[in-house]
Amino acid sequence: MNGRELYLELNRHLLRDAEPSRYLNRICGDPLFRQVPFDMLDRLRQTAQSPIYHPEGSVWNHTMLVVDEAAGQKEKSARPAVFLWAALLHDIGKPDATTIRKGKITSYNHEIIGERLAVEFLSCFTDDEDFIRAVAALVRRHMQILFVVKSLPFADLEGMKREADFHEVGLLGFCDRLGRLNADSEKEKKNLRLFYKQCGQR
Repeated sequence: MNGRELYLELNRHLLRDAEPSRYLNRICGDPLFRQVPFDMLDRLRQTAQSPIYHPEGSVWNHTMLVVDEAAGQKEKSARPAVFLWAALLHDIGKPDATTIRKGKITSYNHEIIGERLAVEFLSCFTDDEDFIRAVAALVRRHMQILFVVKSLPFADLEGMKREADFHEVGLLGFCDRLGRLNADSEKEKKNLRLFYKQCGQR
């Protein structure tokens, strides 16, 4: 299997599988995962997260949970391929952003780094610029649901709306919040409704 074939297989499993993580966990040991650009995904396996917010462990473990959540929500997305690739790549910036600050693991601005890396990754396999931009925009904005609900200074509804569909951003953010072992589904459903309300949906 070459890189192009692996990309197509990833795409097929993301779109068709009820739990894409089964295939991803099986294939991640392939030597191709240590080559460009799949090494971006491989690095997720070695990147730690705060055990307080992510008791599931590495960024890879979290991403697998998010991808499976997204697979279960894809019927709600207007563009399932964009949505599922964004789910897979949403934290691709964490390996570069992760550091220890005052004894705590942090990954500030990983979504900004992730936007660039998502473009780099997808550009290796497709010249569909609309698709690439749409995925990258969701990666860039996937934290907005948290920023908005917590009234953080990083919230940027107008900027988000210029770049991405807020329904898709909310749906990805919802899957991101559920993709952890200590998730509170009822709380996250409430937060999603609040996010949509802040976006102007009644």
